[in-house]
Amino acid sequence: MSGPDPGDSADDGPGDDAQGHRDEPPSDGTDTPDETRTDEPSTRPADGSPHTDTDASTDENDVTIEDDGLVRWFLDTDDGTVVFARDVLSSVAIVAVIGLLLFGLSGVWPPLVAVESGSMEPNMERGDLIFVVDDDRFVGDDPADGTGVVTLESGQETGHEKFDKAGDVIVFRPDGSERQTPVIHRAHFWVDEGENWVDTKANEAYVGGASCTEVQTCPAAHDGFVTKGDANDGYDQHQGGARTDIVRPEWVSGKAMIRIPYLGHIRLTFDSILGGMVAPSPSVPGPEPAAIGTAATAGVAASGVAAAVAVRRRRF
Repeated sequence: MSGPDPGDSADDGPGDDAQGHRDEPPSDGTDTPDETRTDEPSTRPADGSPHTDTDASTDENDVTIEDDGLVRWFLDTDDGTVVFARDVLSSVAIVAVIGLLLFGLSGVWPPLVAVESGSMEPNMERGDLIFVVDDDRFVGDDPADGTGVVTLESGQETGHEKFDKAGDVIVFRPDGSERQTPVIHRAHFWVDEGENWVDTKANEAYVGGASCTEVQTCPAAHDGFVTKGDANDGYDQHQGGARTDIVRPEWVSGKAMIRIPYLGHIRLTFDSILGGMVAPSPSVPGPEPAAIGTAATAGVAASGVAAAVAVRRRRF
């Protein structure tokens, strides 16, 4: 009589061995056969570095004429040449806006002039930038008849001062000639046609003791202003820096209002480098400042920001 096989146990079943294997994890640490693992494709680059979206964002930031149009491309592109051109145009636009605002305020063009010489010292120094307005703007008390200019004579009575002294400083062309360079000097007094101004109104020190018969512009050939540089020894109508006849109102192009020290040196340096080739000016009549010291015409060059606001070079 045969009995159970010694190698078999009584509770062994046909599937017990397989079930036992399912309950115990493999010794090599791998997952059990019935566990399903759904690995997504790896997005890590082959070299192991972290994944970035640089390429995608770069593509999104690219601006092309075909896709975005010429204007947007010009405004948004990072191309070096275009960025430089864009910066230059922006600067020019800012300067133009400033120039238009100054013109609207002053009523004259150019509204800024740079002092070249010393006939208005110490109240205007060489290299100063001067803001100029039309003579009918910002009018003081008791201006000369038919003008917006207050003379030194009237200013002494009313208290009207410009540049540390009574009276307005005006910009005018000697003898009204377009071939003469403009002058910036103080209006001392008004004279009427035929007036013997040397005897009636002139300061004797500024005519050197001369009488009317010894002064070419006396009596006055027409109504107008007698002018003088603050640092000069005589009137412009007699041995002064400008050497001009009585200044008619129509020869006056503006009044000096504000002085900005040193800023005019930018234009003066620009002119000295180019030698007046860009905007030459005619020569100044009479002696040069170096030859006669302070008895000189104050030189002015029309100026703007980086010469962009200026129309042409001037000397006053």
